[in-house]
Amino acid sequence: MPRVRFAEQNVEVEVAVDSSILQAAQRGGAPEGSACGGVCACSTCHVYVEQGAELLSRASEDEEDILDKAFDVKMSSRLGCQAKLERDGLIVVRISKESLDAYYNEHPAEVRK
Repeated sequence: MPRVRFAEQNVEVEVAVDSSILQAAQRGGAPEGSACGGVCACSTCHVYVEQGAELLSRASEDEEDILDKAFDVKMSSRLGCQAKLERDGLIVVRISKESLDAYYNEHPAEVRK
């Protein structure tokens, strides 16, 4: 099974092939934003893929258009809702500051770690 590790949160979760990074975050309790509900309409699920990018689906034009509006975009940037795990292996991601801020704004009862 594919595994996603959220580097700064010390969370690693196994998920099924075709799951997204966002779904992995939700399953593992990692604080990744999702203001639009994961439909590629915002950039609050912005992550940096540090390892395993070759295990993920390619970015669509829609995803790239949304990333153009995100903060601190890097070559390793992906939208967690759009990056699907296509095969087994380890994917290591770092949740962007933008995404962390969005998550804690969406979940005010949770304490930032």
